[in-house]
Parts: sequence; structure tokens; C-alpha cells
Amino acid sequence: MKKIFYLTLGCVGLGLGAAGTVLPVLPTVPFLLLATYSFAKGSERMHQWFIHTKLYQNHLADFVNGKGMTKQTKRRAMVTVTLTMSISFLMVHQRPLLQLMLFGIWCCLMLYFTFKIKTIA
Repeated sequence: MKKIFYLTLGCVGLGLGAAGTVLPVLPTVPFLLLATYSFAKGSERMHQWFIHTKLYQNHLADFVNGKGMTKQTKRRAMVTVTLTMSISFLMVHQRPLLQLMLFGIWCCLMLYFTFKIKTIA
């Protein structure tokens, strides 16, 4: 039963991650990380297949191996985070405390992407 759950979750993550490569508002990397984790827990065969796909190699391989992210991948992730956080910020326009919290989280995420994740050529 667990295997079926993880395989289903992996397929959902893979589908959303693949859609995120074309849709600018949908994040790619988090969903592909979810797919990687889920396939690793659900099926060694699916995990091996997934880590050899072009989608994984282009978006996650360097990050998972500790090398970092390309400028383009970092930029895309930061733009996606900014867009989704902006929508949330506008939705809570009557709650200044929530807006302040969202702004603080956004600042921390931008600092993390800028200084903690290595940039590779």
C-alpha cells in the first residue's frame, strides 16, 4: 500500500514538475524533488528511470549532487517564488501582520537562493 502511495505521489510530482517547465507560475524544482523522493521510496526501478531522464538531468542533477544550480534555474525559481508570494501578499491586503510575515519569508528565500545555493556555469 505504501509503494502505491509513493508511486502515485511521484507521478503527480513528475506531472506538475513537467508542467512547471512550460508554465511560469508553477514551480519546477520542488515538484521534481517530490518525484525523486517518492520514486526512491516507492520503487527502485522508477527511481533509476527518473534520475536518467532529461528532465531530472536538466533541473535537479547538479542540485542533488551538491554542486548548486545554474543561473537560469535559480532565476526561474526566484521569479516563481516572487510571483506566488505576491499573489498571497495581495490576497491578505487587510492583514498587515500577515503581509509583514510574507515579506519576511520572501526576503529569507531570496537570501537563501542568493547566498546559500551555489551558482554553477
